[in-house]
Amino acid sequence: MNLLSFLLHFLWKLLSLLPFRLLYLIADGLYLVVCYVLRYRHRVIWNNLREAFPEKTEQELRQIEKGFYRWFCDYLVETVKLMTMTRTQLMKRMVFTGTELIDHYVDQGQSCGVYLGHYGQWEWITSLPYWLHSKGLCTQIYHPLENKCFDLLFREVRERQGAVCIPMAETLRRIVMYQQQGQPIVMGYISDQVPFWNNIHHWLPFLNHDTPVLTGTEKVMKATHQVVFYCDVSRVKRGYYRCEMRLITDEPQQHPDYALTDLYFRELERTIRRDPCLYLWSHNRWKRTREEFNLRYNKATGRVDLRSLDAIIADKHQTQTP
Repeated sequence: MNLLSFLLHFLWKLLSLLPFRLLYLIADGLYLVVCYVLRYRHRVIWNNLREAFPEKTEQELRQIEKGFYRWFCDYLVETVKLMTMTRTQLMKRMVFTGTELIDHYVDQGQSCGVYLGHYGQWEWITSLPYWLHSKGLCTQIYHPLENKCFDLLFREVRERQGAVCIPMAETLRRIVMYQQQGQPIVMGYISDQVPFWNNIHHWLPFLNHDTPVLTGTEKVMKATHQVVFYCDVSRVKRGYYRCEMRLITDEPQQHPDYALTDLYFRELERTIRRDPCLYLWSHNRWKRTREEFNLRYNKATGRVDLRSLDAIIADKHQTQTP
């Protein structure tokens, strides 16, 4: 561990030792700064909310935006606290239901895949191993951070409860390895990210947007015959969450292409509409449009042009000019 990693680890742990009441006071102060002074990613948040809920008044949207900022500041301090939270604290504050069905399938030697989104306190979902009584290994797909110090730190925090972090690029290889070892797994997939241009294969309606979506999760689940669950998160009160593990199907390969992806996004939208404040609205989720995709996509080659949009338009203009 180099000096920077040591300092980051020390500061994170020092902050995490503060009691929740002090951490939430910090969150309250941070909310005032983020919401009223910095106006953190306000334009992205406002555009997302306005387009997702055209039926709501401006006053209603402002209330959701403020609620988002409050929740987001809570999310930050709760994630910091995860470094030193005990098993008792986590099981009191993140309650899982429906885990007995996961145990049932794992006891039969079947692996399970769990769909979830950037909603609620997804970092605390790493405490799922505390609720399972079977011998399934809990794993989670993640994007390695470019900063190695932060990457190591976040991996340590996320693996404290016994769940194993698997880099996205290694997903299929690691699953096959566990299958060869006879080790059933319970794998979490946060699948509401924006796909890269060359990974766009499916669009669907999501929160009043024509949305490009990741389909790799469905492909992996089908290829490895994972029983598919949806993780429905709700906040009971500040600092307390409930997570219902809801079965989608135990025969994913019987569903047509993209059907599981469609089901997941329908479930996620229901969750978000129930309490919109708890979704990550600061993420520029709809930055890729079908119009731009059509400009980039070459039907003859089946490939997507990854150059800047200006260069693509200029090239098309030159090609079409007599």
